[in-house]
Amino acid sequence: MSELQDLTTLVRAATPLLVIETVDEQRVIECFRHVLAQALHPLWQWTLTDGLTRLDFAQPDLHVAPDATATLDAIREQTERGVFLLFDFHTLLRYAMSLRQLREIVQRQRSAAHTIVLVGAKIELPEELEALALRVPLALPDIKELAGILRGEAIAWQREQGRKIEVDNDAARTIVRNLLGLSAPDARRIVRKLIYNDGALDAKDLPELMQSKFDLLNRSGLLHYEYATASFADIAGVARVREWVQRRRAVFLDPSATPVLDPPKGVLLLGVQGCGKSLAAKAIAGGFGVPLVRLDFGTLYNKYQGETEKNLREALTSTELLAPCVLWIDEIEKGLAGGGDDGGVSRRVLGYLLTWMAERKAKVFVVATANAVDELPAELLRKGRFDEIFFVDLPSPSVRGEIFTMHLTRRKLDVAGFDLPALVAASEGFSGAEIEQTIVSALYDAAGSGAAADQAIVLNALKQTRPLSVLMREQVAALRAWAQGRCVAAD
Repeated sequence: MSELQDLTTLVRAATPLLVIETVDEQRVIECFRHVLAQALHPLWQWTLTDGLTRLDFAQPDLHVAPDATATLDAIREQTERGVFLLFDFHTLLRYAMSLRQLREIVQRQRSAAHTIVLVGAKIELPEELEALALRVPLALPDIKELAGILRGEAIAWQREQGRKIEVDNDAARTIVRNLLGLSAPDARRIVRKLIYNDGALDAKDLPELMQSKFDLLNRSGLLHYEYATASFADIAGVARVREWVQRRRAVFLDPSATPVLDPPKGVLLLGVQGCGKSLAAKAIAGGFGVPLVRLDFGTLYNKYQGETEKNLREALTSTELLAPCVLWIDEIEKGLAGGGDDGGVSRRVLGYLLTWMAERKAKVFVVATANAVDELPAELLRKGRFDEIFFVDLPSPSVRGEIFTMHLTRRKLDVAGFDLPALVAASEGFSGAEIEQTIVSALYDAAGSGAAADQAIVLNALKQTRPLSVLMREQVAALRAWAQGRCVAAD
């Protein structure tokens, strides 16, 4: 592994201070056991509970108090060059004496060329020590190691229960692939949960696996996860979007890169409010057969300098670890159309997003939805940012007929008892969302009068409704005019 090679090189070079941020302490110990087998230096471990203990040979431990001063004195007294893993030691460096002692050891003042390794979940060092430290990222488990974790947990369950576990080999391989991006303890915890749930590893475990993985990766709460996505069968219209997705599904899901066809990157869904852009985003995820992750730009923004950009980086990194997936950025114009009084935050967010969209390697398909094209930055619209820009227009008469049929059927109403052509004619200029709400309103009117919902009640509800195309006639007309000849019609 390159990780072990890097650590071995750093130890052989007598790098004085390493910092490793992780909760997987056992993985750190195992890595350094392998490293020291090559470098042949003593390996020590320090914890507040046990003090200094030798890890590589069964030798008597140093009987020193586990406080910082005594520990650092004991390290300095070791004349043989060694590697010292100090767990959660950084919390003791707020004391001037401890800080000074460690700096002198790191700078080789009256000390052998030791390598000090500070290990903790999150390590913040004083500025004077940060300049002397080298932060080393600890690689996450690979496919081989994750497969070993799954086998180990399955064997342990069989030994405990006294019976054989039921394993679907294809599902097990899929589970291992989807564990990528997790630490060993997190992966082991999820595998145990799946096994102990029903004594089996099969396709039924995949939704729970993805939900558990998302919960672990999204501790910041910046993303919203939805494994059960919509289907194009649930949406009226958007036929061109459906055909577009079907043509690219195989390439997107193919784990091997092809020199002929680039994997699809994403689409921008522009259109009138209430015409099904959000449903189309969910259906695209369903069409690809992958989870849907929604990013709300409103949750990214933070009043502190640099925090907004950091939030975006964390959200996109978490999304990549869930790949293959669809990332839905809803109403993207609201997050990128910052004014001149935001200190340039919106421009930096846009810059980072565009760079990520151009350079990402993970199979993350971006679906951005927008209502106001005049608020979208020009950099986002140029060819190459998205594979295609679809315009979701007000539904045509045939699509409105499908929408009425769909919503009447969902509400247990007999479609044969309604004059669909008359309803379609009366709903000219209505969006799909407005047609749905009209039917809901008609049902309330019928319940209030004690009558059954019929043609007359629905027609009356339509007459009482002023659609957005009337209330915001100028804005809707301008949007439709802009899209003419510039976008691909979704239907």
